[in-house]
Amino acid sequence: MTQLTAMFVMFVLYGMLPATGLYLGYRGIKKVTAPKMLEYKAMPQLGYIPEKSLPIDVKTALDQINEKGEKLRVIYGDTNNDGKIDDKDTVNETYVMIQNLMDRHVPLAVADYRRLHDLDVGDGALADNTKIKHSNVTGKEALLDVLSTINTQFDDLLNASYHQDGQKLLATNRYLQKRFNNPAINADIQGINNNADSTIINHSNIEIEALEIPTDASGKSANTNAKDIKL
Repeated sequence: MTQLTAMFVMFVLYGMLPATGLYLGYRGIKKVTAPKMLEYKAMPQLGYIPEKSLPIDVKTALDQINEKGEKLRVIYGDTNNDGKIDDKDTVNETYVMIQNLMDRHVPLAVADYRRLHDLDVGDGALADNTKIKHSNVTGKEALLDVLSTINTQFDDLLNASYHQDGQKLLATNRYLQKRFNNPAINADIQGINNNADSTIINHSNIEIEALEIPTDASGKSANTNAKDIKL
């Protein structure tokens, strides 16, 4: 082993490996000690929110809005039922309202509450316990009122969609029952069958009369050869 090779090995063993170990250890400790972040996929404008910065009831309300809003966005946004929302879909007023609530109003309300929360140098008790001036609610209660109003609106939209789709099913069933159980249609079909049977019977009578054996004036049968009978 040459002197240059020995120096390189020493650099790797006593320089790079310890530095790499310290860096990985730092990253691991930082990841373990970092606060848990909340993410709402249907409301990306909220960003990542530290879990400790929101009370449990606020997180529950946001989870409900996130889930209901995603369902409503598909119901009212995917108008051509192709499984995706794109330029081929027709944008209506309800869909725009849902988008505004999820993209603008909810993030703004949460941001306002977090500012109130951060004003307190303690554990955020100011926003949870102190009444807002000229009102009878705290900052937390004001945020919950906003989220409750949105939740109620989303519930109404989901219920309306349920009943609307249910009425479509009932209408389809009524149409099919009328289509396949219509007495007039059945009578027409029966009439066609009766006419066909009558036609067959009349044709049979004509054939029988044409094949009757001819008789003479005395009523006795005439001698007629088979070749004299014309069909």
